[in-house]
Amino acid sequence: MTTNPQSNREEERTGSMIDLVLKMMAIPGRSGSEGKIAEFIVDALKNSGVQDSCIQFDTAHKKSPIGGEVGNLIVKLPGTVKGPRRLLMGHIDTVPLCVGSQPYVDGGVIRSRDKNTALGGDNRAGAAVVLNTWLIIAKQNLDHPPLTLFWPVQEEIGLVGARYVTGSKLGNPKLCFNWDGGLPNMAVVGATGDDHIDITVRGIASHAGAHPEDGVSAVVIASKAIAQLQEEGWLGLVQKGNQAGTSNIGVIHGGDATNVVMDQLTLRAEARSHKAPFRAKIVNAICKAFVQAAKGVTNAAGKRGSVEVEVRNKYEAFKLSNEEPVVQSAIAAIQQAGLEPNTRVSNGGLDANWMTAHGFPTVTLGCGQAGIHTVNEELSIEQFQQAGDIALILATGKA
Repeated sequence: MTTNPQSNREEERTGSMIDLVLKMMAIPGRSGSEGKIAEFIVDALKNSGVQDSCIQFDTAHKKSPIGGEVGNLIVKLPGTVKGPRRLLMGHIDTVPLCVGSQPYVDGGVIRSRDKNTALGGDNRAGAAVVLNTWLIIAKQNLDHPPLTLFWPVQEEIGLVGARYVTGSKLGNPKLCFNWDGGLPNMAVVGATGDDHIDITVRGIASHAGAHPEDGVSAVVIASKAIAQLQEEGWLGLVQKGNQAGTSNIGVIHGGDATNVVMDQLTLRAEARSHKAPFRAKIVNAICKAFVQAAKGVTNAAGKRGSVEVEVRNKYEAFKLSNEEPVVQSAIAAIQQAGLEPNTRVSNGGLDANWMTAHGFPTVTLGCGQAGIHTVNEELSIEQFQQAGDIALILATGKA
């Protein structure tokens, strides 16, 4: 009986990759609490022979609104062959629903055994693709151009790690690839922009039973504004002529007792569009509706409430040309992996939004995750392995 050494190496590589992602998904690491998963990655890197001097953390977490245990993990490696530096990245935080995940192989997919948790494939699968790619290169002593391995933190709460990355630590990469959700043959070359809106509605408190007429209800003001926005088509899917975007009021807090006319209400909203001027129109419509509603609600004495609105940009939209070298490399790698490449523009934000804004054009590729942020999340083993094949091609400069 003869054996095929190459086939044996392939089975070993595949098994190691699955074992790695199972371990990584089982480690808790919601946004701001990435210390343990970062430690796991650092240990694996050192065991593969990476020198301490190549491994560093930046201080992105110190600029985050929630703080955090660690900053972004950045590993800068010299090449064994000449070529432009390539960056491989995948964020390491998960949503809170993933804490307690018990990943296991169920046929052709990986699921969480605990039915009350999400799996954590978003984005431990992406983080594992990056780590596994380097482990293969190190173990098989493969030639490669200069590489930067980048594991951002706090992506799930607004792309915080990528936003505040210390760009000088990345080594000026020319080709950047990000692994996140979706299909491995889908190269995401653009994404929408997002503005966050904080709205404070102030009314006038009064006893709701004895003197309700003396009060100005903050919830009435907010309700009138929201109804107007809905009627005028500025909530949900927003389409005005040939321009399109979305908006949502997702968080509302107010009131302490039923016998008090509510004197304050806070709302958190967002507006998205691939076109910044149209996004500004959506934001302006939301602000205008709340101001008008405040003017239209008075108490028995003719007094009115007021509205304060604060707007901040979470991330700007971007779209890479298909002629960009990074896009061409991604497409070529997908083809070499035996898949049919496709490109698309996302209506969600990606770490690539901020990477591109920092001057590092970045293509995002999928790892086979599905049902992310839900207890039905699963990871396709076949697609995850295909993502690994694509990553190895890119990391070794074959595409």
